Amino acid sequence: MTDGFANLDHDRLARQGFPEVVFAEGKTPEQVATIFATFVETAGHALATRASPDHANAVLDAVPTAAYDAGSRLLTFGQLSPPAAVVQHRVAVVCAGTSDIGVAEECAGTLGWAGIPVERFYDIGVARLERLLDVEEQLRAASVCVAVAGMEGALPTVLGGRVSAPVVAVPTSVGYGASFGGVSALLGMLTSCVPGVTVVNIDNGFGAAAAANRMLRLAAGSEDAGSDAGAGAAGVSHARPS
Repeated sequence: MTDGFANLDHDRLARQGFPEVVFAEGKTPEQVATIFATFVETAGHALATRASPDHANAVLDAVPTAAYDAGSRLLTFGQLSPPAAVVQHRVAVVCAGTSDIGVAEECAGTLGWAGIPVERFYDIGVARLERLLDVEEQLRAASVCVAVAGMEGALPTVLGGRVSAPVVAVPTSVGYGASFGGVSALLGMLTSCVPGVTVVNIDNGFGAAAAANRMLRLAAGSEDAGSDAGAGAAGVSHARPS
């Protein structure tokens, strides 16, 4: 318990492969600073999302060596140390337009803090498909692709049809009135004709990063167990059940 307003989950990294972070929006600067400093003291690393300049000033007073990025609205201290097999992978963070960069940077910055290599591909929306096709080979080399888009949210569908890696789609609240604050992009991504596209909530770049982290940890675990997989397969019976 932190001063009666927060009951922190210090074991989440061990349970889930990603620690609890501070969602700053809706909290006072003092609350964010107290929680952030507690994580720094107990774990040696901390992350806060949706942080305003007022949140940042309070945290920097408490933890002067923390860092604030206004574009992504992330406050960070330290960095996670993922398994070596995770670091061998790379996440491509792709956004449709310049207006989507803030959400994309929340994702990319979270992944960077998690120790996961990131490559950014910004302003390659489908209004000019050649922009995506120009970097298609680089996108195909990624282990996970995060596609961030507003308006009608078409980018993840197009990208999902061009790569074999998992695609995590992030709808943004960018768009004119009929976009309904990102609902149009969200529904478009949920009804994508490309099977297997994963969709997170509107403007949830952090959630996309957390999903990518889980995917990479699972892939890394499978690779570590690869030498045992062949032995296990040899013992599989293909006889029909009686």
